[in-house]
Amino acid sequence: MATPTAPAHIALLDDHPLFRQGMRYILQSLPYVAAVSEAAEVPELLIICRERLPDVVLLDLQMPAMDGPEVAQLLLKEFPDLKIIVLSMFSADKYITQMMKLGARSYLPKDATQEQLIHALEEVLTTGYHFTPRISRALMRGVQQPTRVKTTKLPDVVQFTPREEEVLRLICEGRTAAEIAALLFLSPRTVEGHRQKLLEKTSASNVVGLVIFAAKHGMLDA
Repeated sequence: MATPTAPAHIALLDDHPLFRQGMRYILQSLPYVAAVSEAAEVPELLIICRERLPDVVLLDLQMPAMDGPEVAQLLLKEFPDLKIIVLSMFSADKYITQMMKLGARSYLPKDATQEQLIHALEEVLTTGYHFTPRISRALMRGVQQPTRVKTTKLPDVVQFTPREEEVLRLICEGRTAAEIAALLFLSPRTVEGHRQKLLEKTSASNVVGLVIFAAKHGMLDA
C-alpha cells in the first residue's frame, strides 16, 4: 500500500472526549495528516465540512441524537464524494451491510489495532475503499439469504475474462490492490485496470456493488 502523498484533513465524529483525544494523538503522528478536526455532535461536523471538506470522516455508529445511518445519509446527501470510515462496537452483519450500502468506504471495529486503523485510512485516501474479509462476508451473507435475494444466473451479456474472474474473487475476499498484484504477479496499475473493467461490465458504482453482483450471481459459491 502506497503512503498518501497529499496533505490530508481528517475529521472525527464521536461523543466520547477521551476516545477523540486518543484518535487525534494517533492521527497527528502520521506524516501525511495535515489537520485533524473533532466533533462531538452532528451539527459541529456539518460546520467543519462546510468550512473545509475533510478528506476522510471517522464516524461513530452510535450517537446520542442521531444514529450512524442517519448521519451518513445526511452527510452524503450534501457531500456525495465524502469518504466515511465507520468505527463501531457493533460487528453484526446488518450494521456492516447497511453502512457499506449507504456509501461508507470502510467499517472497522473500535477494538481494531492502531496498525489496522492506519492501513484502512491510507487505503481509503489512496484508492477510495478499504475492503476487509469481514466486510465481504457480511455483504455476501446478506445478499445470499434465501428470504431476501435468490441467486440468479450470470447474464449472457456479461462476459468476464479468466483474469477478471480471478481479480473479482480476490476483491470479494477483501484483498487490497497491492495484495492482488502480488498474488497474480501483476502491477497495481494492471489490477486497477481490471477493477475498472469489472465496474463497467457489471454496472456497479463501487467495490460494494462488485461484491453484491458476484454474490447474487453465484460466482462465489465454490
